[in-house]
Amino acid sequence: MKREKKLKELLNSWEETYKKGQLTLWIFLALQEDKMYVDEIRDFVITKSNGTITCEEQSLYRALRKYEQIDVLDYELRKGNKGPDRKYYFMTDLGQELFLEFVKRNIKLFYSEEIKKLLNL
Repeated sequence: MKREKKLKELLNSWEETYKKGQLTLWIFLALQEDKMYVDEIRDFVITKSNGTITCEEQSLYRALRKYEQIDVLDYELRKGNKGPDRKYYFMTDLGQELFLEFVKRNIKLFYSEEIKKLLNL
């Protein structure tokens, strides 16, 4: 039982570290589909990751502001159903190029036969 508990603790710790580094990728994946506001981005992340990746609203806003400042994301204001206008985020041309280069360098390598073999896929 001790071994199972230790394994679970180690796995949870590794996953937490892994998930924190994944938020950027998930935001960019969400914005591949369409312009989205924060709740839509959050729902996309949760749904598409089968609930394994979650993000607090504040973390999402912090990341989005950072990406605006470096010109990889921008937004347009649209009327909300109730209350103030909503910010609908989208990738700039630079953001799209950055995303595609990241995928090419860091994601596509997982499709190589060598890596698939190492992962027992």
